Amino acid sequence: MSFPAPALLFFALAQMIWSPAGASLSPSDPLDLGYRQMYNLQFREAHATIHAYEQSHPGDPLGPTSDAAAYLFDEFARLDVLQTELFVDDQMFKDRRKLDADPAIRAAFEQDLAESNREAAVVLRRTPNDRNALLAKVFDMGLESNYLSMIEKRNLEALHYAKEGGLLAEKLLAVSPDCYDAYLAVGVENYLLGLRPAPERWMLRLYGAQTDKDRGIRTLELTAEKGHYLLPFAQLLLAVAALRDNDTNRAKELLRNLAREFPNNPLYQKELARLP
Repeated sequence: MSFPAPALLFFALAQMIWSPAGASLSPSDPLDLGYRQMYNLQFREAHATIHAYEQSHPGDPLGPTSDAAAYLFDEFARLDVLQTELFVDDQMFKDRRKLDADPAIRAAFEQDLAESNREAAVVLRRTPNDRNALLAKVFDMGLESNYLSMIEKRNLEALHYAKEGGLLAEKLLAVSPDCYDAYLAVGVENYLLGLRPAPERWMLRLYGAQTDKDRGIRTLELTAEKGHYLLPFAQLLLAVAALRDNDTNRAKELLRNLAREFPNNPLYQKELARLP
């Protein structure tokens, strides 16, 4: 069985009336700055910023989670995974090869995820509905899913993490409905898996996956409009969705917004140059 990956935790990835792409990421907030540096492909700077955040916020699982995200996006950039064409062309996605991962990056990535899970467990034993700890776990599952799918091509294992992340995101949203980053986990699973042919959707639902494409778009739009750390990523995913629907104008507007907001990232200009 083949299906598009739960792309980019963390893959990736606003309409014209929406705020600029990075409006929610304040350059004066240390963790926000780390994510801004990631979106600008400044990974060395992002790690330094996040490590400083971890030192000043011991026990916050979002610290090691964010460091893991920097490792993952660095690998994606190095391996040229971050291209919309891969997610628009199903055959190209199906035929992609298993990539040559950097074992040192893989080890550091897994170490960060393990540390995040330990710290989240401590917090959740004390406060079962802690927003930061639940969000960190949702991010962790998405990051693991993306690594397994996009780098190691282990799609069924990736689906397991995507499903668990979606379920945990639903739990988080039940207690914190304004945690708009969590909607991305629900949206990616529903949208990407909802694209599959009916027999495959039936099989995926038996496995426990959510496959409602329309719901996926609605929830991705919530993150793209009101999210925080994942707002730009959600906008990139919506650009992919627009291209799949042959809405080139909308995709161009989304990519132009991202290119203006993150000028050090050549991905957005590169993707714009592909479009007619």
